[in-house]
Amino acid sequence: MPLAEIPLCVWRTRGQSFIFRGQSIRYWTAGQGEPLLLLHGFPTASWDWHYLWTPLAQRFRLIACDMLGFGDSAKPVNHAYSLMEQADLQQALLAHLKVNQPVHLLAHDYGGSVAQELLARHHEQRANIASCVFLNSGLFPESYRMLLIQKLLLSRLGWLVGRSFGRDDLVRNVSQVYGPCTHPSESALDDCWSLIAANRGTRILHKLVGYLPERTVHRERWVGALQREGVPLRFINGVVDPVSGGRMVERYRQLVPKPDTVLLQGIGHYPHTEAPVQVLRHYLAFREQPLSFLQQKVAWS
Repeated sequence: MPLAEIPLCVWRTRGQSFIFRGQSIRYWTAGQGEPLLLLHGFPTASWDWHYLWTPLAQRFRLIACDMLGFGDSAKPVNHAYSLMEQADLQQALLAHLKVNQPVHLLAHDYGGSVAQELLARHHEQRANIASCVFLNSGLFPESYRMLLIQKLLLSRLGWLVGRSFGRDDLVRNVSQVYGPCTHPSESALDDCWSLIAANRGTRILHKLVGYLPERTVHRERWVGALQREGVPLRFINGVVDPVSGGRMVERYRQLVPKPDTVLLQGIGHYPHTEAPVQVLRHYLAFREQPLSFLQQKVAWS
């Protein structure tokens, strides 16, 4: 059975706001039980999780925000965006919601790097992480393949590239990273563009993309966080993703002890929208395992 979509117009009505360092942040909560923090990717927003939202909320207390510079949250122009600050934001949101127990993480792409920093803080006893599942995240910068648009945004003319970025550019780049049979509908593309363009977001795309070199700067810290024992991990990966697909899984298996990986054939960069039923099944299977049985395994789907 396919999972029901939450239309963006409905999703937006369910959001709430809180202030983080003087900036308004939109966030969503639902369900009860163990807290599950959902971390979205670049350049989209928390609406990415809408297919999984209702079934996960039946089991867990879900928490998600549009990170600073994304979606319907504030997008200040004169701001130095960083993954470190986004990790601060997640901890501030948890404090705002008075979440004191260990938190589970489900992270995609950009959010995967934020999750790595939270894992590093966990090992420093500055965060309390119960488990973490990654979806197509650039966990190892040496295995990540940038798109041309990302290279252009990082260039000296990145500010101009960002300001001229339009819906047609979004469609052209999205077509490169989805699976061959899982491209989004025109309506979904309209909604994604709405989230990018909200609060004049194209003015800061060149600043947000600074996360790519930041991954290299903090590589040892963030890879080290994956190699430490104590937090169960799983990597669910759409293998035809050209930026962080099959190559990233190979590197994960080389560097992470007892790697737990799930390979989704024919799926690209957005498994949670391309194959949400499969992602839900593999995520719930991960959560249902006794911690003592989380040993090396490879799953195919």
